[in-house]
Amino acid sequence: MDDRNMGDLKKYALTNCTLYTGDRSLHDHALVIEGNQISDWVALSDLSPDLPAIDLNGSSVAPGFIDMQLNGCGGVMFNDAIAPATLDIMHQTNLNSGTTSYLPTLITTADQDMLTAIEVVKAYRQNHPYSVLGLHLEGPYLNLKRKGIHNADYIRPIDRLMLEKIAAAGREVVRLMTIAPELATAEDIRLLTAQGILVSAGHTDASYEEAIAGFDAGMQMATHLFNAMSPWQGRKPGMVGAVFDREEVYAGLIADGQHVHKASMRLAKKLKQDKLILVTDATPPVGTQIESFVIGGQRVSYQDGKCISADGTLGGSALTMIEAIAHCVKHLDILLPEALRMASTYPAKLMGLNQLGKIAPGYRANLAIFDRHFQIVGVVDQGRYLAAI
Repeated sequence: MDDRNMGDLKKYALTNCTLYTGDRSLHDHALVIEGNQISDWVALSDLSPDLPAIDLNGSSVAPGFIDMQLNGCGGVMFNDAIAPATLDIMHQTNLNSGTTSYLPTLITTADQDMLTAIEVVKAYRQNHPYSVLGLHLEGPYLNLKRKGIHNADYIRPIDRLMLEKIAAAGREVVRLMTIAPELATAEDIRLLTAQGILVSAGHTDASYEEAIAGFDAGMQMATHLFNAMSPWQGRKPGMVGAVFDREEVYAGLIADGQHVHKASMRLAKKLKQDKLILVTDATPPVGTQIESFVIGGQRVSYQDGKCISADGTLGGSALTMIEAIAHCVKHLDILLPEALRMASTYPAKLMGLNQLGKIAPGYRANLAIFDRHFQIVGVVDQGRYLAAI
């Protein structure tokens, strides 16, 4: 991204574009940005001729994408380097694909690594509260039978004292935690939700009954629907069946054509509607030429668009959010405005973020700008316009 020309303007307008606000699609309007906020949208005929304007040449403008599951990108992995520099690289790489806000995801690891991540994210958010929205702890309290690429050496039963430390960090630091519900008591789940931390069911072999008990206790989401969870069968609905049976439960979806069959994704959309959100589960190859990397103690190769270990296990993805949106539109028959909501409006609503996920006066000026080929041509990050290089 390049901000040499317009990045330091205090007030300006975006023109010659289609605005997807999250509620409507606007043509022949300009979007006025002042400081780090959206000031207003106005009809082109009402735009002041004295206001600096950026002509977007017919591009589309949407709320900046929000990724709730991002292990790494730009050649780095949060587990490997739990440091502010890693978060900087991930954010800058994200901007190239329209993602302006994300949850750095720490997968199953040692207690000390989790505590370090909590402190790093807490400090980082003091200056970057709208780029890093909080930490996603994916594990370590998972079911070994559904561990996926996670390191079995670190998967363990719930430690109440450690859980209390995580809860004490609060929702502004730990935004989301993935747990196998069959391993947690209702009290464990409520300990986290009482502090506003979202609890998601994932890497789970839960029966339908165990899954429902988790939702009743306060779990609000399922991590990467269909992947690493008990399937939906006629006599055993499992976790997938429980997610479909509970209208209020959200689910993350890795829409890359690798993790989930398109028919399953279409069915999930029909059943979950506005509770289905896009996530990338991305790893270091995104934005690089890396051909292999290590995750969960295993070497993973990136080839033919797939991240896969020697034993055939999927190890995250090399997906970007704009690619996930394009996949929804081209292969799942989801209309573009709805696909954009799945990447912005719905995750913002789930996390209770009332300044993100829409284009509206007073909202944060985080925007994704893309052309008809789903190529990112620019972003607005905290009010600063950045053109694609």
